[in-house]
Amino acid sequence: MRISIVGAGYVGLVAAACFANGGLEVLLSTNDPKKIEMINNGKAPFFEPKLDGLLKKAVKSGKLRATKTRAEAVLDSDVTFICVGTPSTSDGSIDLGFIYAVAEEIGRGLRKKRGYHAVVVRSTVVPGTTNKVKDIIEKLSGKKAGRDFGVCMCPEFLRQGNAVYDTFNPDRVVIGEHDKKAGDVMEKLFSEFYKGKNVPILRMNTVSAEMVKYVSNSILATKVSFINEIANICEKLKDVDVYEVAKGVGLDRRVGPLFLEAGPGFGGSCFPKDVNAILSFSREMGYEPKILATVMAVNEEQALHVVDLARRSLGELRGKRIAVLGLSFKPNTDDMREAPSVRVIKKLLAEGASVVAYDPVAENNARKILKNTIKYADSTAECLAGADCCIVVTEWDEFKKVKPAMLKKMRGRSVVDARRVWDAEKLRKAGFSYSGIGVGEVIN
Repeated sequence: MRISIVGAGYVGLVAAACFANGGLEVLLSTNDPKKIEMINNGKAPFFEPKLDGLLKKAVKSGKLRATKTRAEAVLDSDVTFICVGTPSTSDGSIDLGFIYAVAEEIGRGLRKKRGYHAVVVRSTVVPGTTNKVKDIIEKLSGKKAGRDFGVCMCPEFLRQGNAVYDTFNPDRVVIGEHDKKAGDVMEKLFSEFYKGKNVPILRMNTVSAEMVKYVSNSILATKVSFINEIANICEKLKDVDVYEVAKGVGLDRRVGPLFLEAGPGFGGSCFPKDVNAILSFSREMGYEPKILATVMAVNEEQALHVVDLARRSLGELRGKRIAVLGLSFKPNTDDMREAPSVRVIKKLLAEGASVVAYDPVAENNARKILKNTIKYADSTAECLAGADCCIVVTEWDEFKKVKPAMLKKMRGRSVVDARRVWDAEKLRKAGFSYSGIGVGEVIN
């Protein structure tokens, strides 16, 4: 089966590389000539572990090729995946302009095609969008959905930093089908791709599939904000550690341990955008989602709480030099979208502190957002040198290996561990003032 993918962003490119390495022929379509050149040279335009290796292998084998022409992508494939962006607007709703523009291009391309073609919406879209995509394609192609072409909605469930693994080893595949024939085509594709693996394949209608994606991310975001609220309560108590509390709670099978790690809040391209999108969509439908609204409010405040911990430790932030370790919203990615570090740094600057930051891969993307308002270090040691306080914002593995001896390069002895990567007792014995998210007052 020949696959075409429209959109060479995070979702599209990872899918293309994995499908191609799974034996499928893949034609990747993007309007960005720089991306086309990079991809055809086997180089990913963003950082994701293991992606470059897969991409080089796929291109070298001839299984993957990037092109600009949408018509070629449709005419030379059996299935087209729509993987373009759905950016947020100022009111939190999502902009579906790219989705509908691609639907129009596919519709025009299908005019010239003989035989059945399946169109799959892979981008995250609000309920009802896939049906509108179908209508656009029908109108511009002159063909009938369910007879001449099929339409499905198959959401992705990828963790940035683990996207390659998640693509090859998903918890489930969700197929939202407009009609049975379209669903059959997608089930055959995924069944062959995951042959030998026990991957559940769920079939439902397109609107239910669209909701699955939003509900999944909303639940996970809710768990993050929930444990952060509990962490803030624990800080008011004596000798309480929210991580111990979370472990005790997470072993309950009804709850589970994942996403119960307190920190500076969630970020990235999914949780903030998707929760805001379903909030906006629900309000348009006449319903106010109280829990989800609170989830976003808690998340916004949590990054500022990190600054509060630094202020309590230092007494005054004005004139202080703060070392920030980690800029990306999570480790193993260079993604700075909605990163907690941005909120932390902007608050520090607003209170008169100077900031020097270090991240293993995200500096270039950070500069696009923070410009030259801060200094950028080339290493952990350089970042710490002369600082009054260190704040750990992203839990990169290299930060976990930092010893007290390196921390003593600081001028001060204040540490705010927003990701709980260090041993509080060891640092206190070494003479540091340690503040960690969810760590209650220590009784001596």
